[in-house]
Amino acid sequence: MDYKSLRNEFNTPFYIYDFDEIKKNFLELKEAFKARKSQIFYALKANSNLSLLQMLVKLDSGFDCVSIGEVKRALRAGAKPYKIIFSGVAKTEEELKEALGYDILYINLESESELLLLENVAKKLNVKARISIRVNPDVDAKTHPYISTGLNENKFGVEIEQAKKMYLYAKKSSYLEPIGIHFHIGSQLLDLSPVYEAAEIVAKLVRELKALKIDIKFFDIGGGLGVAYEKDDLRPDLYLYAQGILSKLGGLDVTIGMEPGRFLVAKSGKFVCSVLYEKHNKTKRFVIVDGAMNDLIRPSLYEAYHEIIMPYNEGEKSLCDIVGGICESGDFFAKDRLLEQTQSGDILVINDAGAYGFSMSSNYNTRNRVCELALEDGKIRMIRQRESFEDQIILEEKFLKD
Repeated sequence: MDYKSLRNEFNTPFYIYDFDEIKKNFLELKEAFKARKSQIFYALKANSNLSLLQMLVKLDSGFDCVSIGEVKRALRAGAKPYKIIFSGVAKTEEELKEALGYDILYINLESESELLLLENVAKKLNVKARISIRVNPDVDAKTHPYISTGLNENKFGVEIEQAKKMYLYAKKSSYLEPIGIHFHIGSQLLDLSPVYEAAEIVAKLVRELKALKIDIKFFDIGGGLGVAYEKDDLRPDLYLYAQGILSKLGGLDVTIGMEPGRFLVAKSGKFVCSVLYEKHNKTKRFVIVDGAMNDLIRPSLYEAYHEIIMPYNEGEKSLCDIVGGICESGDFFAKDRLLEQTQSGDILVINDAGAYGFSMSSNYNTRNRVCELALEDGKIRMIRQRESFEDQIILEEKFLKD
């Protein structure tokens, strides 16, 4: 890739995503589950650019949304309402009302209080709300604690016995229609045995519910398929993944739902920035770049590793910290990383940045969010323009006093 030409045209920093690679990942996952009815619901939180969503719509993707804003994004990109599910632990009455108005596939409930709130909203609208319940199987995903979601100590989902009571209540309600069940034990899973364990626990519950004449149609296994940021050969075997899930569903006539996000887009994305200068003290070498933690917060937030390369530099490497201009000691992309010697204007490429990169970016320190580019069929185009200072202040400026 000609990063110098891209910088000349678009400036740095920027994100660039390989749409063809995303398509390939999507179709491979779909193929792995072809033996059973299945539906991929892409998790918007990983990367919610409208052009990316539009491309996934054309592949017949569904969408997993965790805010009403994400629901609107999916719809704006062309998604059909019956391909959208609405999850999340803190839905408001207004959000539930709006979601019912869009007639999406179902609303995924995370608590008994939310169940009662949704019933009340549906009653006011005189509609029947299709629901799923997120079950917490209390299985340890063995991942980073910030992205572990399947234990009783986590805020997500309800315990098995509470879920049974909620399903029975919903069955009797005139305004609720239970059609799905859901679990998601965590993100960045490379060892898939905990997923199989959770699937077995939840499948047992589905059999009990069907015996009670509660017709569960969707068995949503969540997302969490991991990517190896340091070792590419650790990519999950999708066939074995599918077979491990299917082996737990004997006798159940359900559509398997899955919610990949990171798995589809992480490896497709690169964050490209330029060196401003180097700084040295008695013990440290700092490479200071024009990107910062407001653009890509994963290294600071999770101590996450991203490979960083210099496509035009060769020669001896030495240890350095690669940092940005945010007024925080936590503003870094890498610490004690071996890197070639740099000069002002050198290009750095941060790999595997397609997931939770731009979607978690911010205007901290009043920095403009960067532009996004897409590579598709050998052509590169802009899919989000760089923000300006005026873009940032437009919602505040009108309140200034004369």
